[in-house]
Amino acid sequence: MPEIIETLVYHLDELTEAAKDKARDWYREGLIAEEWHEVVSEDFETIAALLGLKLKTHAVRLYGGGIRQKPCVFFSGFWSQGDGACFEARYRHRPGAMKAIRRHAPLDSELHRITDALFAVQRRNRFQITADITHRGHYYHEYTMDIAVSRDGEQPATAGDESQIAKAFRDLARWLYRQLEREYEYQTSDEVIDETILANEYTFTEAGQRFG
Repeated sequence: MPEIIETLVYHLDELTEAAKDKARDWYREGLIAEEWHEVVSEDFETIAALLGLKLKTHAVRLYGGGIRQKPCVFFSGFWSQGDGACFEARYRHRPGAMKAIRRHAPLDSELHRITDALFAVQRRNRFQITADITHRGHYYHEYTMDIAVSRDGEQPATAGDESQIAKAFRDLARWLYRQLEREYEYQTSDEVIDETILANEYTFTEAGQRFG
């Protein structure tokens, strides 16, 4: 015979501190599986294009059964020594990159430095430097990128120029990782989680377990 069972539920601000922590943990677990990094990823795609990077793509299966192409930008984090970010792309000089980056991110001195370093090498080589960047291995950080640098025309790029191009792109991968880390820390902060839980009117048991 069917029964009606009544359960007393609470909003976040009605819970004890211990129960609030449990409720926040529930939200954080769900956040990890979501596209919390979408804003950072989209911004990086824009920055890559401004620098002259054409990101490679890979096929991703959608929940509905379809497939879409997603940029080859990978990361892991944020609690292990080997964590980091990397990307796969083809690079060619983009005229006006320095001005474009400064318009896009006027206060980001690290991005300005990376852009200027790329320009300096290109100018020495008559803007003929190209590069192919690929990921290798099972980890994601700047040193899992193989960076093959070449120069159009008769003269090859010098070892010093190849090293500087590779350094610039590894610095860019480190820059990306820092943006991701900051975004993750922001999205998982108690203040932001509390605001989101209250705005969505989620309810919990007295112990902080999600109800419904």
